[in-house]
Amino acid sequence: MAFTIRRGLAALAVLAGLLSCNPADTRAAEKTTDMRITSTAFTDGQPIPMAYTCQGNDRSPPLAFADVPAGAKSLALVVDDPDAPDPAAPKVVWVHWVLANLPATAGGLPGAVAPKELPRGTVQGQNDWKRLGYGGPCPPIGRHRYFFKLYALDAALGVSEGVSKTELERVMEGHVLAQATLIGTYTKGK
Repeated sequence: MAFTIRRGLAALAVLAGLLSCNPADTRAAEKTTDMRITSTAFTDGQPIPMAYTCQGNDRSPPLAFADVPAGAKSLALVVDDPDAPDPAAPKVVWVHWVLANLPATAGGLPGAVAPKELPRGTVQGQNDWKRLGYGGPCPPIGRHRYFFKLYALDAALGVSEGVSKTELERVMEGHVLAQATLIGTYTKGK
């Protein structure tokens, strides 16, 4: 008898979970894919070489995109630092790079990519230095993490040059098919 009651309760719990599931939850489950973003300059979780920081040439690292979902119409890239200004007491997420409407067929971006070398149709957003393009790691204190987030989208977005990360994320809502993240770290030397 106790076994039957437990099975009945378990079935009710499963049913309640299914009934409370909303479309956003289902969409989130669909975002789990094999899409990847990698770099030949550093591996996931490892330090970003100085050449790609404010202490070097402040140029973007080479990036490769793989296994983009077949239904993707465009890609977006956001690079940010959630540890600003101090990893021991973070206060803001500092935005380093925003790109929208990269072609879904783009296999990546070369290192030190210049605006004129971006794939046709790509829209550059504004970083937190209030300029377009890439701004490399430049932490004032401690070891910071830098998240290179690639989004596969089911549409090209109606955004203009200078779009902020906040606005891009708002416009992307409901259009994300998959997401991949590459994390690099950097500690500013003396």
